[in-house]
Amino acid sequence: MAEKKTTKKTAAEPKKTTVKKTATTKKVAVALNTENVGFKAGDVYQALAVAAQAMSVDEIAKAAGISVEETLLGIGWLFKEGKIASVEENKITLA
Repeated sequence: MAEKKTTKKTAAEPKKTTVKKTATTKKVAVALNTENVGFKAGDVYQALAVAAQAMSVDEIAKAAGISVEETLLGIGWLFKEGKIASVEENKITLA
């Protein structure tokens, strides 16, 4: 006669759990000095000049290849210099 093998589950066996990883946002470190902010303003200006049309902050950041935070720094610099003509419907136009 064939014997049946039996296995007992013990209470000490750990249950399998899955760990769900959440997406983390990448923080952008921006050096706040006049040279860096001036370069970002130049990047913003060039992106707007090449496009020759009003652009949103996200569009400028993408065209200039810089972060949104750096784009906002550059826009602030250009506002101070009087290089921004208008901001209508969240789109920025050069003077």
